[in-house]
Amino acid sequence: MEHRLINAIEAALGWSGAEKLGKDFVRGSMDDPALVSRIMTPNRLLDVAMRRSLNRPQFRCFQKGEEVHPAIYYTDSVSPRGQSISMVNMRSLGRLLGEGATVIMDQANVFDPTMEVACRALQWWSRERVQVNAYLTTNDASGFPLHWDDHDVVIVQLAGEKEWEVRATSRAVPMYRDADPNNTPSDEIIWSGLMRAGDVMHIPRGHWHQATRTGSGSGKSLHVTFGITKRTGASWLAWLADWCREREIFRHDLDRWHGTGTDALTEAAAQLISERPPADFFDAYEQATALPRHVPFLDIFGPLYAVVCTTHFPPQIQEHGETVDIVASGKKLTLAAKALPALRLLLSGKPVELEQAVAVVGTDVTEVAEILVKEELCAVLTPELFSGYTGLVTNAGS
Repeated sequence: MEHRLINAIEAALGWSGAEKLGKDFVRGSMDDPALVSRIMTPNRLLDVAMRRSLNRPQFRCFQKGEEVHPAIYYTDSVSPRGQSISMVNMRSLGRLLGEGATVIMDQANVFDPTMEVACRALQWWSRERVQVNAYLTTNDASGFPLHWDDHDVVIVQLAGEKEWEVRATSRAVPMYRDADPNNTPSDEIIWSGLMRAGDVMHIPRGHWHQATRTGSGSGKSLHVTFGITKRTGASWLAWLADWCREREIFRHDLDRWHGTGTDALTEAAAQLISERPPADFFDAYEQATALPRHVPFLDIFGPLYAVVCTTHFPPQIQEHGETVDIVASGKKLTLAAKALPALRLLLSGKPVELEQAVAVVGTDVTEVAEILVKEELCAVLTPELFSGYTGLVTNAGS
């Protein structure tokens, strides 16, 4: 999937693909001001919060270094029938932001179509799961204290300015579940300075960092953090542990008293490791991801006019002479080989308007699109979903 944001991130960081993800700290700047405001603005973030029933930890507010109690900026909206729904009290939130505060929206990709499309593009690019959190800070409010994340992050400054400090790791590639709590920050400062609108930063897992507007006076800062969780050797071993259960030797009780059978168990473990290498784990991981949510297609609403592939990772297209297999999210579809041009277009990750696609790949594209939508590999391109692609991804066949 060709995506304007990914192209801009690669150019800013000097990358050509995702190979350097998680390797070294690096920062740069985009040269496309229009793209920055297209991704997210402070007002759009607050509009998202206003129109949805959000709860902690999806939406949180911090002031003076401490989390503000939700009761201060949440209220119950009561319907005429007495139904109560928790909503953000925008008047109270506005007062907090006026005084200086930081609001955080976790997994903004769940609520905003542009963030959804951006995360999907990053997942196809990195072949790892991605979520995005948005951070809005006003006036001279502080951010989180010095901390480290258990995943790699790509940070894009979208509005205003914020002071950052990034330090080296104090433990190599620490993990969420680890043998060491890793509580002592490193003294080695890699970079400190101001992030301005359009700046991009990649902080690998385990690097200590903090950001603040303390002492900056009146103003604002909005940045989004794309969290990218890569697979590790421990992930692979955990996957192998699940596979071992299909073999009888691993299901037997361990002999505590005589220690018999240990050699056979060790040999079986070595065989399992050789038979299921990390490459198999990568493939299995992608296939194990559930299909994403989307608006269902119902012909009572009208004919299918436009679709887009919404799988978490690029579907595999496997040609077998007169047939072609599509493999994605644990599903396998077999179609006639003549459907291949339509499949390449429909599974490109770009929006496809079927009327235009007919001129490119033929009339079969509508029938193939209906199959892919029924199997949930593609989704109906609603106006709301289409808005997430506008200006960031060109239509397929354009």
